[in-house]
Amino acid sequence: MPPLSVTVDAESWPLANAFVISRGSKTEAAVVVVQISDGLTKGRGECVPYARYGESVASVTAQIDQARPILAGNNARAARLALQETFPSGAARNALDCALWDLEAKQACSTVAELAGTPAPLPLLTAYTLSLDTPEAMAAKARAVSNLPLLKLKLGGTGDDARLKAVRAARPDARLIADANEAWTSELLLPFLAAARRVGVELIEQPLPAGDDAALESRPPGIVICADESLHTRADLPGLARRYDAINIKLDKAGGLTEALALAAEARKLDLKIMAGCMVATSLAMAPALIVAQQAQWVDLDGPLLLARDRESGLTIHDGLITPPLRELWG
Repeated sequence: MPPLSVTVDAESWPLANAFVISRGSKTEAAVVVVQISDGLTKGRGECVPYARYGESVASVTAQIDQARPILAGNNARAARLALQETFPSGAARNALDCALWDLEAKQACSTVAELAGTPAPLPLLTAYTLSLDTPEAMAAKARAVSNLPLLKLKLGGTGDDARLKAVRAARPDARLIADANEAWTSELLLPFLAAARRVGVELIEQPLPAGDDAALESRPPGIVICADESLHTRADLPGLARRYDAINIKLDKAGGLTEALALAAEARKLDLKIMAGCMVATSLAMAPALIVAQQAQWVDLDGPLLLARDRESGLTIHDGLITPPLRELWG
């Protein structure tokens, strides 16, 4: 079998609207796309370098370059397993890992789900994210997407009780989840949890900063608390089970589909619920996450809905329901 070769491209995808969370805003999705070829067949993967974890397009591209010797000396499966042993988790390994899964499936005239031993993906309902804004603006956006039954509110600390109340008044029919992105303090935790319970929020992601979340151990029951920034790989799980009810599995944090599937299996052993999440990216990044999402209680793979345009052969998302990818896209 010929040696594997890799090409890397940095891409920028404009957003339909500014995406705002507690840490800042952006108007484009900066992604890195990896293509791995055996000379006849090509596999692709996409990742999002994330500054919160010390990543940039330049640093991720440099990491991918460091993987070239591993790729050149192995077939797709062997290279993927070698990366798990020698490469750190993060965006670079995610793009490589997903490209290798895609390549292996195409070489075998099979699907990634079949190779991974998981059920064939079925359509799933994704949340749609409302960027952090004033209560009035978030309520207006909620009304504007009346066809979407599951909304995710980005929260930011002071004023979150008003945001929750306004969105619920605007959309009494919707299921609500929320993401504070580490913006709450231990003093805000109990009153904001009470406000969230009053409006029927199902789940809140990462209310307190990673590493400063001990107050979650004594919180009252009623709302599922989900670890996001506190969780990357299986190594983080033992310290989370006392404080969280669920984990948000994102391939860019886990370092690819391989680790994400193993992480989901370990989480279930600890009775932790699963949310399948994403960074803001194109359908190429969402497609592998749909494999993990089949095991999730909540799915948040709305990246393509936030873009001004998606890539060719992108996922079909209608009224929040994601259809599994075409072979031309991935998997």
